[in-house]
Parts: sequence; structure tokens; C-alpha cells
Amino acid sequence: MRIFGKGRHRPSASWRQATDRAFTLIGDGRYEDAGALLTRAADLEPWLSESWFNLALLHKFRHDWEQARAAGLRAVALLDRETGAPDWWNVGIAATALQDWPLARRAWQAYGLRVPGGATESGEPAGMDLGSAAVRLSPEGEAEVVWGRRLDPARIEVLSIPLPSSGRRWGEVVLHDGVPHGERTTSSGHSFPVFDEIELWAPSPVPTWVVLLEAATESDRDALEQLAADAGFAAEDWSSSVRLLCRMCSESRMPSDEGDGEHLDPHDHSEPGHPGPLGHRTDGQLWVPERECGVAAPAALVRGLLDGWVADSPDSRDWRDLEEVC
Repeated sequence: MRIFGKGRHRPSASWRQATDRAFTLIGDGRYEDAGALLTRAADLEPWLSESWFNLALLHKFRHDWEQARAAGLRAVALLDRETGAPDWWNVGIAATALQDWPLARRAWQAYGLRVPGGATESGEPAGMDLGSAAVRLSPEGEAEVVWGRRLDPARIEVLSIPLPSSGRRWGEVVLHDGVPHGERTTSSGHSFPVFDEIELWAPSPVPTWVVLLEAATESDRDALEQLAADAGFAAEDWSSSVRLLCRMCSESRMPSDEGDGEHLDPHDHSEPGHPGPLGHRTDGQLWVPERECGVAAPAALVRGLLDGWVADSPDSRDWRDLEEVC
């Protein structure tokens, strides 16, 4: 096959050596040095789509979206197949980061995804109906996996209430990578991919609060979560929803719930019997009334929300130590 008058051929040994060395440097976080080598590889083999794909990948790691888009477009111009190439996925991520919606739409369609005809006033794709997924916030730091709603192939709206260590809030939209690192499964047998966050795409104005609840029963706890949802915000019992996992477990296929009975999850590396972010397991029989709860709500609403929850059943509910944490 000939492309633009140039014959397709195997890359030279120099190209392979420069590329291999560049990805070793990328693994060490030495992006500048890797960029010099990948630029040299592109000079050696400018007719290879892989040369520009690799540069686009490097610019994605560096969050240099203008350069990622430019290199990605050169890569797809040299492709010898029409759909399904990961080159188009990288173009889609860069275009989404830049809010270049015509290019994002073109990229997802070229990859083989169905993009509905409708769009918002800004032009961004709408109604792709990709369902739920999990996203790993701050993957290179204190990584935390939370649930969200996929807006399109590169963005997730966070629907869990992240812990303050993540620096993220409920309702934020994060840009994420295309290759899942792990899965979360449900008791019904459904599995959901876990994507790694790349960067914050749209911040949320809603602050995160932590509060200690006295909830006599699970139904009392559930009532607060429902009350917050009815108000258009969120509450989450971190004492039940948070578990501490090692990286290997987090990036594997994991059940999304904590299970029932006396069989503790062997992948949960927290301390049993202590509610809170670092441990929530009990023997499966005892409900602990004191709960550490995250609340996502405006400052003008949060105390009224909690007081209203208590007022509905003052004998079985109370709260204290409310603090804004993110």
C-alpha cells in the first residue's frame, strides 16, 4: 500500500530504539527527554501513523491539548483503516479537553461510536447514553474510585461524594482516559469499567461537608440520603461506602459492595470494626449508630437539611461536628 506516494515499510532500527527509550522515560516521568526522542522518531519516519500517535500520547500525558490535537490529526491522516483506531480516541480526548466539539464528534464517529444528532447550545455531543462507570480520581496520588455518569466517551460526572483528600467534589466533571484500569461488579452480575482521571474538566460550586451522625438504624441513615437527593444534592454514609484497597486490588475486578455476613472482604485492607474512611467492616451483625457521613450541599442549606432529618425522628437521629472539608 502506498500513502501520499510513500511506501509502507517496517520502521527502522533507529526509530524503534528511540521509541522504546522514550516510553521508558515516560514511565519515569521524564516527559521532556521523551519528547525529544519521539520528535526524532517522527523525523525519521514521518509517514508512519505510529510516530504521530506516540507524540499525541505524550502530549496527552503532559496535558498539552493543542499539541495532542495536532499530532493526533497527523496520525489519523496516515491511517490505513477507516474505523476503530485508537488514534481517533486520542483525538477525541484532546478535542473534548479543548471543547472542540465538531472534532470530538468526528473522532467518536470515526472510532465507530454512535453520536446522536442533537447537541447542546455549546455544540457538545448530548444524549450518548453511555451509562454508569467508575473513575479513579488522582490516580498518581491518593487514588480514590468513585461512581459517576458518563457524559461522552471522555467525560464522567461524579455522582459519589469524594473524600476530601482527592480534592474533588460531587457534581464535578472529570476528563478521563480511554483504557479502563479495573472493573467493579454488582451482585446482579453487571460489571462497570474503572477509568483513570486525567484532569478536572468542570468544577462544582457545591462544597463537601463531613458530619457525625447518630442514626439508630439503617433506615434512619437512608432517610438522610433520600432527603438530600430530593433537595437536588447528596449525602453518603462514608462509614459504609468507603474501603481501603491496595493498588493491585483497586485495578482488578472487584465487587462494588462490601458483602454480607461474617465473611469480610479479603481485598479490604482497612481495620475491621472502625467506621470511617479507613475502615468500615463489622462482624456483619452489628449496626454502629455513629456514622461518618459526607454531605454535598450549599452552606445555606446543609444545617437545615440535617435539622429537618432529625426533626422527622428526634428519638433515633442526631448530628454533630459539621465541618466543610472541600
